[in-house]
Amino acid sequence: MKRRPSRTIKIGAKIIGGGAPVSVQSMTTTDTRDVRASSSQIAALAAAGCEIVRLAVPDAAAAAALKEIAAQSPIPVIADIHFDYRLALLAIAAGVHGIRLNPGNIGSQDRIRQVAEAAGEAGIPIRVGANSGSIAPELRLRLKNSGAAREEVLVEALVQSAREQCRLLENYGFSQIKVSLKASDAALTVAACRRFAAETDYPLHLGVTEAGTPGRGIIKSAVGIGTLVLEGIGDTIRVSLTADPVQEVLTGIRILEACGLRQAEPEIVSCPTCGRTEIDLIGLAERVEQLVNSLKTSGKKVNIRKIAVMGCVVNGPGEAKDADLGIAGAGKGRVAIFKQAKVIGIYPQEEGFEILKHEISG
Repeated sequence: MKRRPSRTIKIGAKIIGGGAPVSVQSMTTTDTRDVRASSSQIAALAAAGCEIVRLAVPDAAAAAALKEIAAQSPIPVIADIHFDYRLALLAIAAGVHGIRLNPGNIGSQDRIRQVAEAAGEAGIPIRVGANSGSIAPELRLRLKNSGAAREEVLVEALVQSAREQCRLLENYGFSQIKVSLKASDAALTVAACRRFAAETDYPLHLGVTEAGTPGRGIIKSAVGIGTLVLEGIGDTIRVSLTADPVQEVLTGIRILEACGLRQAEPEIVSCPTCGRTEIDLIGLAERVEQLVNSLKTSGKKVNIRKIAVMGCVVNGPGEAKDADLGIAGAGKGRVAIFKQAKVIGIYPQEEGFEILKHEISG
C-alpha cells in the first residue's frame, strides 16, 4: 500500500508520520485527578494494544496529576485541553508527551504564542482539529452563501477550519503539528480528510466522532477509518465508542488488520452458522478468541498465522484449507481438528477444544 507522504513528528518515543506504522490511540474515562485509577486504566489499554493515550484536563489539579501519570505510563500521554491556555502550560510543565488543543479557542495571540513556545521548548507536538459540530458560524454562513451544496459546505468548512488552526501555531514557528478532521458522518469525514490530505503534509489523526455504541459505532468507524487507511491516508487512529475504551483499542487494531497494516498474529476466521451446524459454533468461536486474547495479554506470542473455527466439515477444512490450525463441527457434539487442511482427529467438542487449546498454547 502506498502511504501518503507526511511530515514526521514524535510523541514520546513513538514516531508518527513519514511512513511510520499507523498508531492506535484511545482516551481514559477516569477522573484524571485520580492517579491510581488513571494509571490502572492506561495499563489496561496498553495491554490491549493501545499505543498513545489521551487524558482530559479540566482543571489545574488534573494538570498536576499528569506529572505522576506520565512518569508511570508505559505509552505516551497526551493532555486534552479546551479553552484554558494555562492548563496547557501546566500540562507541558508536568511532562506530557503531546497536547490536544485548538489555538483558536484559547484567546489572544499572546496566549497562543506562550503555548507554542512552551511546546516547542519541550519538544512535544500539538494536535489541532476541526469538528463538524464546532465550525465557526460565520465560516459556515459564508460558504453556504456561495451557493455550494450542504455536504460541500461542511467539507470545505472542516478543511478551512483545520488549516486556520495550523496557521495560528505556525505564525510562531511551531510546526510539530498533527491534525484531525472529524464528523459523526463517515462519508463526510472521508471527504474532508481526503481533501486536506491532498493539500498538506501534516500527519493526520483519523476517527469518526460520536460514532455511538459498539453496534453502530464500530461499523461507522470501520467504514470511515478503513476507507482512508486503504487509500494510504492516516497516521494515528481512534475509534470513538460509547463503551469501555479497551473496546476502542481492539476495534482499531482489527480495522488495521483488515486493511493489511497489522499482522493479526494469529488471524482468526469463522464461518456463519447454518442448518448443517450441530455444535455450539458461536460459543466455540468466542472461546477461541478469548483464549488467544488472554495468551497475548499475558505476553505470550502465538506462533500460528491463521486459526479457523468452522461449523461443519464442508467448510472446514475445505473452505478453510488455508488455515494453519482449525476446528470444525463433525456431527452432533463432535468436532474435527485439522492442520493445513488435513484432519488429525475427531473428538467430543470439549475434548477437541482442549486439544486445540494445547496446539495454540504450544
